[in-house]
Amino acid sequence: MIKASIFASSKPNSSPSSSHSKPSTPSHTLSETMIEESVHVAELVIKKWDPSGPTSNQMLFRESREEAGDFIRCVEELRRAMHFLVINRSSSGKLVQAQKSMQMAMKRLGNEFHQILETNRERLDPESVSNESSSRSLSSNSKQEDGVFTDNEIGVAVSDLGQIGNCMVSSGYAKECVNIYKLVRKSVLDEELYRIGIRRYSSSSHIRKMGSSVLEDQIKNWLSAVKIAVRSLFNGERLLCDHVFSTSEIMRETCFTHIAKEGAINLLKFPELVATKSKRSPKHVFLLMDMYNEITELVPEIKLIFSYESVSEVILQAFTCLHKLKSSVQTLVSDFEKSIQKDSSRTVTRGGGIHPLTLSVMDFVLSMGDCSKIFNEIAGDECESDSTQIDRIILTLLCKLDTKSRLYKDIALSYLFLANNFHFIAERVRSSSPLMLLLRDDWLLTLDRKVNSYAANYTAMAWAKVLSCLPERLDPSLPGDVIERHITEFRAEIKLALAKELVPTYKEFYDAYLEVVSSKGSMEVLVRYSPDNLGSYLSDLFHGTSMSGGSASSSSSSS
Repeated sequence: MIKASIFASSKPNSSPSSSHSKPSTPSHTLSETMIEESVHVAELVIKKWDPSGPTSNQMLFRESREEAGDFIRCVEELRRAMHFLVINRSSSGKLVQAQKSMQMAMKRLGNEFHQILETNRERLDPESVSNESSSRSLSSNSKQEDGVFTDNEIGVAVSDLGQIGNCMVSSGYAKECVNIYKLVRKSVLDEELYRIGIRRYSSSSHIRKMGSSVLEDQIKNWLSAVKIAVRSLFNGERLLCDHVFSTSEIMRETCFTHIAKEGAINLLKFPELVATKSKRSPKHVFLLMDMYNEITELVPEIKLIFSYESVSEVILQAFTCLHKLKSSVQTLVSDFEKSIQKDSSRTVTRGGGIHPLTLSVMDFVLSMGDCSKIFNEIAGDECESDSTQIDRIILTLLCKLDTKSRLYKDIALSYLFLANNFHFIAERVRSSSPLMLLLRDDWLLTLDRKVNSYAANYTAMAWAKVLSCLPERLDPSLPGDVIERHITEFRAEIKLALAKELVPTYKEFYDAYLEVVSSKGSMEVLVRYSPDNLGSYLSDLFHGTSMSGGSASSSSSSS
């Protein structure tokens, strides 16, 4: 093979007199001869792999890597020969011949470039490239070194692409090479983004029309995909661009911008649309916090991967997302507090139990405690800290519960309602370590005092009449038989009163529907006691015995 040094000939003397008076030197003639020989050798090698010839269906870089290396070196020799001819013999027929050979070579290399990209779509997916890279540098003027990729097949494919890419760029066919690369790699990246669940939203109305559950699923899917997209897909694509076009920063930037910019902006546009255009509910605030946290963590990597000026819009979009999410979270928390104040439901829980509002608010508060670090970062200096916000939300709830306690007609029950709900709030706070750390030390103590006070008021009011019936002092001089007689008489009076109220009413009901029940054959199932059975059952009241509950049929037959 002819070495490059033979083409580094001296330029002719620029002096007019010397150019006309001096004949061509022997060395000059020798150079021309060697140039012609170089063009001839290159033509033979290139014609063997003519894209329209017998080897059109074969891949040079797959058939013989040694021959592929010779082909690349031959093209480089041809390029140097053409450079020599343009300067020294621009009208030479050899230059035309060399140009035709170069066009044929570039067509072959373009086909090879496309075939390597297509046949290695799965192997060269951005995630695999990123995972297989053992080291990297994303500085704009750095070159990727051989041996970066630990997987041999990936390394071979990337090395071949790099050789072809550099050869085509240096030969003046950068546009053709870049067009092939952009077409294939953009489709690969778009497919990978779709595979991990990233969709394109044609307009903000698409987000606005989503139901709450659908939107929640979309947000969760985005949260699971965003790190893969940034750290694997976009990072891997940047790595591949840097290696394939290691000799040209302009080519690296052009390709990466075309391939990744649109997908990256779409990825980071979704949180902005959710924050500003969706029908938000309080439960979404924690998903928005998660989105804010994910983007915050990824910002340093986004800055590194999208460091080119032409993709700076991606970095701007990331910061726009953070601003919109921050504003939306603050608004949602404020709206939630206002919704507690405006709650006008007149629901009264049975027996002074836990109110639904208490349950929903405390669920929200516990989640806020778990996200306190993110919320404090979002709040910054613009609003109060997480502990103050939580304290105020609970205070708003306590005031609203006090208002709702007045819906009870029984004052004692209203105190029981307050005691139960306040105690529930205190226990939920105790169950959460973050809330225990956020709230003041005396906060729970104050709430416990209120619980004890309400419980004492309930006891005093609910049992006052019962307690008033008891004698203030017991007379120990009363004999036992007197006490026993009083108890027996008291039991008899109770049984008589119950029998007078219950038995006649039940007998009337029993007689009215006995015939209907008997006709359907379900007497044994539906009727357990006859009126006589019920009377016997009441007579055994307070004696600790249980009735077997004779069947209605037997009692009716006996009658």
